[in-house]
Amino acid sequence: MLWLSSIDQTAPALPAAWLIATQAQPANLPERSALRRSLARTLLARQFGLAEAAVEIGHEPEGRPLILRPRASGLHLSLATRAGLVAVALAHHSVGIDVERVALASEPPFAMLHPDEQLWLESLPASARPLAFAQLWSAKEAYVKALGTGFAREPESFSVQLDGAERFTVNDDETGRRAAGVIRLTKNGGHESMAAAFIILDRA
Repeated sequence: MLWLSSIDQTAPALPAAWLIATQAQPANLPERSALRRSLARTLLARQFGLAEAAVEIGHEPEGRPLILRPRASGLHLSLATRAGLVAVALAHHSVGIDVERVALASEPPFAMLHPDEQLWLESLPASARPLAFAQLWSAKEAYVKALGTGFAREPESFSVQLDGAERFTVNDDETGRRAAGVIRLTKNGGHESMAAAFIILDRA
């Protein structure tokens, strides 16, 4: 698994994820979508050695991004944007990526979490919860993106366990799936702390 931080970098092997800090401050969902698609198109053109006009990104009916051109790439794509940070993941299998701001002044929304996650967060000192929640939530969102459901799948219906500073495990009793992913801390263009998560599923 390779983390890259510049739109000018190409990945020598896949899977790979790009975390690109920008100074952009998109005000709504359409602006966030336009930002991530624009950067992803430029990034993919460089990765494939093509002109940007030869790259087209569409989406499945459920919203998952799809590489329409080049048609024979056979690759899976996931995108995320939060507070000016754009995340792009590229892999040979179903992939999900997400980024979340570490909201220091906020109390985590415990009701949206699996009971095991609630208990774990409540066991932490209050000062540690914002970072832990951002890591947890980014992992949960990356997982449902890899599934292709988004949060049509209820977030409390499966649990995430953080395994140290760089890894997490998903336990999904509903599907019988157990999957592992990676997490990372970074900064956006405004120097806010951000949590990123990346996961690949061999089948979805």
